[in-house]
Amino acid sequence: MMKLDHLNLPVSNLERSRDWWVETLGLKVEFEVPNTRTVALNDGEGFAIFLQEKPNVAFNGVALWFQVDDVDATHAAWTARGVRFNHGPQKNFWGYGPELADPDGYLIRLWDERSMAEKIA
Repeated sequence: MMKLDHLNLPVSNLERSRDWWVETLGLKVEFEVPNTRTVALNDGEGFAIFLQEKPNVAFNGVALWFQVDDVDATHAAWTARGVRFNHGPQKNFWGYGPELADPDGYLIRLWDERSMAEKIA
C-alpha cells in the first residue's frame, strides 16, 4: 500500500500562514518546531501539512484539493464569516467547486462527491 501522508510547503511568514490555515481552513496545529520555523498542521483525517518559513517564497502554481461534505454550503458558510474566494462554486477543468488562495498564493480548491457526480456529468 502507498498513501500520501505529509506535504511540506515553504511559506514567507510562518505565523501569518499558520493563522490563515487554522482560522480559514480549520486545520489543527499538531506541533511546532521553532528552531526550523516549521509548524505541522493536521486535516483531521491523518494528512499533515508542514509549513516551513523560507526566504524568497514565490507563488509557483501549487494547488491542493480538500474534500468537504457540501461545497455550496461550505462556500456560503465561509463567505458569511469573511473568507475571500477567487471564485465561488463552478465547473472547472478539475471538476466543480470554489477556489481560494493562502497568503503565499497556494491555491485551495474545495470539492464534494455529490457535486462532482451531479454537476459535472
